[in-house]
Amino acid sequence: MYTPRNLVRPGTLIAARELPVVSGHPVPVPDPEGLLVHLQFRRFAGCPVCNLHLRSVARRHAEIEAAGVREVVVWHSSADELARYTAELPFAVVADPDKRLYTEFGVESRARALLDPRAWWPIARGVVRSVWAVLRGRERSPGLRPHGGSLGLPADFLIAPTGEVVAVKYGEHVYDQWSVDELLDAVSRRGILTVAS
Repeated sequence: MYTPRNLVRPGTLIAARELPVVSGHPVPVPDPEGLLVHLQFRRFAGCPVCNLHLRSVARRHAEIEAAGVREVVVWHSSADELARYTAELPFAVVADPDKRLYTEFGVESRARALLDPRAWWPIARGVVRSVWAVLRGRERSPGLRPHGGSLGLPADFLIAPTGEVVAVKYGEHVYDQWSVDELLDAVSRRGILTVAS
């Protein structure tokens, strides 16, 4: 089982900060208005597998907001690169090209991100969907050498308004992250009360 070097566990307190968003105002973490923050770490701008997952999150974004959760997605690409791929996403997109947040939260890169057989079907689906979108002129093709590499592992953190991490998932392969149902289940299982704006 994968154990990151800087493991963040439930109960860890996160220092308050404002994260610069690719388009819009900085997003505070933790949320001062009483919302939970779902801080998720993805890979690089244009990543077909990340896009496959985030489309499912975008489709159910209203449901996530209704549960009192603010989505914040971190990428190890520059803001300029991300702006070309993420403009239609209905949640905060944060560029972390130097991987400072990745290091702080113990989110790492490993060859097994792509080599794990459980990742192969999502990789194939993501690539086919992306190629089709590129051919139709709806998306740009990702670069051959993405900034920060292509071996990143996903991670999910659910952060309470107090700054306490209440749930964590470190992915073992490229498509090993919380689904929307798992996120909502993590919220309801914890009995976390939030104040929706």
